[in-house]
Amino acid sequence: MSDIKATLKMQRDFFRAGKTKDVGFRIEQLRKLRFALEEAEQDYYDALKADFGKCAFEVYVSELALVISGIKSYERHLKRWTKTKTTPRTLASYHSKSTIKMEPYGNVLIISPWNYPVQLTLSPLVGAVAAGNTVVVKPSRHVPETTALIKKTIEKVFCREHVAVVGGGAREHVALLKEKYDYIMFTGGTAVGKIVMKAAAENLTPLTLELGGKSPAIVDETADLDKSAKSIVWAKFLNAGQTCIAPDFVMVKKQVKDKLLENMQFYVEKFYGEEPENSPDFARIINTKHFDRITSLIDFDKVVTGGDRNRRQRYISPTIMEDVTFEDTVMQEEIFGPLLPVLTYESEDELTEKLRKRPTPLAMYVYSTDKKRARRLLEILPSGGAVVNDAMIHFANPHLPFGGMGGSGFGMYHGKRSLDTFSHHRAVVYRSLLFDLPRYAPYKGKLRFIKKFM
Repeated sequence: MSDIKATLKMQRDFFRAGKTKDVGFRIEQLRKLRFALEEAEQDYYDALKADFGKCAFEVYVSELALVISGIKSYERHLKRWTKTKTTPRTLASYHSKSTIKMEPYGNVLIISPWNYPVQLTLSPLVGAVAAGNTVVVKPSRHVPETTALIKKTIEKVFCREHVAVVGGGAREHVALLKEKYDYIMFTGGTAVGKIVMKAAAENLTPLTLELGGKSPAIVDETADLDKSAKSIVWAKFLNAGQTCIAPDFVMVKKQVKDKLLENMQFYVEKFYGEEPENSPDFARIINTKHFDRITSLIDFDKVVTGGDRNRRQRYISPTIMEDVTFEDTVMQEEIFGPLLPVLTYESEDELTEKLRKRPTPLAMYVYSTDKKRARRLLEILPSGGAVVNDAMIHFANPHLPFGGMGGSGFGMYHGKRSLDTFSHHRAVVYRSLLFDLPRYAPYKGKLRFIKKFM
C-alpha cells in the first residue's frame, strides 16, 4: 500500500537526520506523551468501557498506570541508562579503550493485541522511542474506540515521521509485513506470531514475540487455601479472563481440591455478587466470535459454578469446572476467557511428569508454604515468568524482565529492558598507536610469544 511505503520513507529520512539520537529530544517526547495520557484519562475509561466493558479501576491499574509509571522512569533514568559504558581491557587490547554504545535500530514495527490495548501498545512504544527509533504502530481493529483514541493521542504528541499509527485489519497486517523494518515487536497469538516471524525472516529482521499459552496454577496440600483461592479468582477473572498471563488451569493436590473449590466459589460471589452479569467490575468478551469459541469449551457436566451466557451482551459468567483431564477440549488450547478448569494430582512426580510434556507457558504460579518444594518445582518446570503464592504481580514490576520462552515467545521488555530490546549494543574500541602486538605474517617464531601474551 502506497501510504505505508510513503510513511516508512519519511521515517527513514527522519531517522537519518539524527534528531532521535538526541536523548533530550526523546525525553521531551515521552513527557509530552505522559501529559497527553493524563489529560485523556477519562476518555480512556470511556473507550475501554465501550469496547468491552472494562471498569475504570481495571483500566487504570492494568493499562494507564503501567504506561505512565514507565514513562516517569525513563524521564528520571534515560540519560544515565544510555551513557556509553567503558568495559575492562584484556592484555590483547592493551593501550586501547573498549566501550559499549547503545544505538537505535532505526525503524520499528509494533503490532499490538486487543486484550490490553493501551498498555500493550504504548509500553513497547515508550521503549522504542526511548531508544531513539522511529515507530510504526499497528493496534487491534477489535477495539475501535480505544484504537481511535490511541491514534488521536499519538498524533497529538508525535509527527508522523517519528511515530505513525496504521489502522485496519488483516489487509493492513499483510501490507505492513511486506515491508522491511529494523526491528519488529509482536504481541498476540501463536498462529499470527508464526506469520510475523516468517515475514521477519525474509529480511533477517530481529524481533520479539510475546505470545501466550496455558499457564498453570499449582496448589499443593501445604498452601493457604483461602489466600490461594482469592489470588487465583482475581487473576483468572480480571478482564473476564482475557489476559495472556492469567492462570489457564489449576493443578491441585487431590486431598485439598474440595476445599479449594469451596473457597474459589466463595470469592467469585464476593468479588462479583450472586449475579456477575450485573457487576460493574466484570468485563465482557471482546466479540461474538470469541464468545462462541469460549462457550464451545464449556463441559456443563463438570461446571461447579457459573456457565451462564448472554450472547447479545457477550457475557460469560465466571465459570469453574472440576474433574477435568488433559484430554478434555478445554485443555487443548489457551482459553483466554472466564473458564477455569481444575485438575488434580496425587504426587509431585505425577504433577511434574504431566506438566513437563506440555509446551512452555508464559507464566507459572505455585501456591505452597513448603519453600523447598516451591523452589524444586521452579527448577524442574520452565516458564516465561513465575510467582510463588500469588499470580500475575511480576508483570507490574518494571525491574523484572517480561517475556516468553519456547512456545510462549522470546525476547523481553519492561523498564530498562525495553531500552535494551530496542537498542543495538555496539562494541567500539579506540586503539592507541603507542603499542602493537606482533600479530602480522609471517608468523614464524611468534607463536610462543603470543601464547604467553594472550
